Amino acid sequence: MKSIRALVAAAAALVLPLAAHAADAQPTLNAADTAWMLTSTALVLFMTLPGLALFYGGLVRTKNVLSVLMQCFAIAAVASVVWVLFGYAVAFGDGGVQNAWWGGLGKALLAGIGVNTVKGTIPETVFVMFQMTFAIITPALVVGGFAERMKFSAMLLFSLLWLVFVYLPVCHWVWGDGWLQKMGLLDFAGGTVVHINAGVAALVAALVLGRRRGFPETAMAPHNLTMSVTGAGMLWVGWFGFNAGSAVAANGAAGMAMLVTHVGAAAGAAAWMICEWVRFRKPSVLGIVTGMVAGLGTITPASGYVGPLGALAIGLSAGVVCFFATNFMKRVLHIDDSLDVFPVHGVGGILGTTLAGVFAAPFLGGVGFAEGMTMGKQVGVQLTGVAVTIVWSAVLTLVLFKLVDALVGLRVSSEEETEGLDTVLHNETGYNL
Repeated sequence: MKSIRALVAAAAALVLPLAAHAADAQPTLNAADTAWMLTSTALVLFMTLPGLALFYGGLVRTKNVLSVLMQCFAIAAVASVVWVLFGYAVAFGDGGVQNAWWGGLGKALLAGIGVNTVKGTIPETVFVMFQMTFAIITPALVVGGFAERMKFSAMLLFSLLWLVFVYLPVCHWVWGDGWLQKMGLLDFAGGTVVHINAGVAALVAALVLGRRRGFPETAMAPHNLTMSVTGAGMLWVGWFGFNAGSAVAANGAAGMAMLVTHVGAAAGAAAWMICEWVRFRKPSVLGIVTGMVAGLGTITPASGYVGPLGALAIGLSAGVVCFFATNFMKRVLHIDDSLDVFPVHGVGGILGTTLAGVFAAPFLGGVGFAEGMTMGKQVGVQLTGVAVTIVWSAVLTLVLFKLVDALVGLRVSSEEETEGLDTVLHNETGYNL
């Protein structure tokens, strides 16, 4: 009898630790992480509606303000539907042997995702919704490249196709366990996926559609800077969800991401203001808010990897580099990227993604490089991610514009552009005074 008991005890001693280990390996919901991610999701959606909509809306002329607001709202609606149908599956699904390139369709219509499905330490439904807000704001950023001259039908069709063929693949490569992520690319919250992607697409849009009537001879000043500053303030606050939320946890990484995001924004705003003050003798409200956005876009890819020192350097460089890039495009090249998407988001994304490979160094206050990387190797990987995103976005965006042009036409007529898109396309006016 004693021998039997000894055998049972020995077996239990072997089995129970294995069972406990298996239980520990199961994903466990964390209430604090979940609460933070619910908040972050709301903050990122707040960036587009109303943040970006108001920021862009104030920058165009009175006759086109509603068209920009309508475009942002329509993109939010369409992108959300696509995300549920198959967008999330393509970006974050498990594509098996093809997982390096796309996520497959196994999670189309959010198959297998329910109330109790966990992604890391949060409900997968929350992760789905958080990433959906990124899929909304990225094509909405492109609106600034063709504002005041594109047909609404063309905008809607292009945004849909661009989301599917440009955004989703890059999103998977960088964040969905794709080949760039496996290579060791550091992009915490969207330097490549969001800012370079959208910035390059906006540049292609400006080149394909051509200049607005009267540009650059006729001044096309923002019609309501108060509206733009309000929207910019919303972007600044919402960006904490964008960057700190990308930690997908309520932890030290999220706290540092929030801190460096604010430092980057402040440094970018200050640097742009000083550049403008020196160059034009007067600092402008438009300049300081644009510098803030440049600082935010540039710190985004590095926000989870750098410390305050790196954030300060990145933000200051963003304000200076993006200031000169914007003036060079408008005053020298005369490219009509209406709302400066490429020189702010595109150039900022390139700069921030590259510098993430420098300021992630521990001796500069960063968290370290990807496994097995030196600074030189990491910067090489960063430049690879930058180059791939630029080429992919540029080529596919050009092809999609040509396709949409053949199907519905891209640009309104000269008479319609003169009258204004609000009346011509929506039969409404932004102001009835």
